[in-house]
Amino acid sequence: LQKLIHLLQATDDPLIQEQALITLSNSAAFSVNQDIIRSLDGLSVIGGMLSDCVPKVKEKALNALNNLSMNIKNQEKIQVYIPQVCRIVESAPLNSDLQLAGLRLLTNMSVTNDYHQKMINSIPCLLHLLSEGTERTQIQVLKVLVNLSANPAITRPLLRAQV
Repeated sequence: LQKLIHLLQATDDPLIQEQALITLSNSAAFSVNQDIIRSLDGLSVIGGMLSDCVPKVKEKALNALNNLSMNIKNQEKIQVYIPQVCRIVESAPLNSDLQLAGLRLLTNMSVTNDYHQKMINSIPCLLHLLSEGTERTQIQVLKVLVNLSANPAITRPLLRAQV
């Protein structure tokens, strides 16, 4: 895991970055690896890949963060990327794998009320995706919206959102 994280930092080759991110994502299926990746500062390295200009690299980074977000301690670190993930979801091509990867991460990060405030500004975008997206996109958006709607503090922003 340490070598993969160092490889991500050392290379500019998008194909190598994609493969390293896929391997880290698969490794994150095991809780012990989630802790190891966090302790090696892997979350910030992977989070840094969200700024990459290659959409596939961003998508693989989102997938890795999504798997890593199944851990509460990791969520505390990943939450700093929520505004950036929201921007990615808003700017990604409609129904793209990149957009869906961002929505999946937002779904996991919205399971508890802890980070809902960071998603409020994206409610209009989510509602737009609900009306314009394909069924796959709509289902993922609904998961986020259901999680947000469980928080009474989000009721007003949900009802006031301009679509």
